[in-house]
Amino acid sequence: MEAKRYKIYKGLQRPLTYKGFKGRFIYWGLGILLLSLVSGALLMAIMSMYVGAIVMIGMLLSGFFWLGSRQKKGLYDKNKLWGIYLHGCNLQKIYRYVRQERI
Repeated sequence: MEAKRYKIYKGLQRPLTYKGFKGRFIYWGLGILLLSLVSGALLMAIMSMYVGAIVMIGMLLSGFFWLGSRQKKGLYDKNKLWGIYLHGCNLQKIYRYVRQERI
C-alpha cells in the first residue's frame, strides 16, 4: 500500500488578513463602518441629508486612519514602560514558617 500525501496548510499560525487589516482590526473596522453608517443615517433623518453624509464620511475616514495607526503599533497591545522598577522582597514571611522546629 502506498501512503497518501496531503498538502500541508502552512498559514495556520498567521492572523486572519482582509484588505490590509489583520486579526482583531477586521472586527474594529466593521464596528467603525457600522457605527458611522448608523449615525450618518440618523443625522440624515433628523437634520439634513448633507450634514449626515458629511458626518458619515468624516467618521469613516477618521476611524480608518485611527485604525491604521493602531495597527502599525502591532497586533497585540504591549505596555512600554521606561525606567527601573524595584520590587520588594517578602522572604521574611517565608522564613518564619521554615524555621519552626519539627518533632
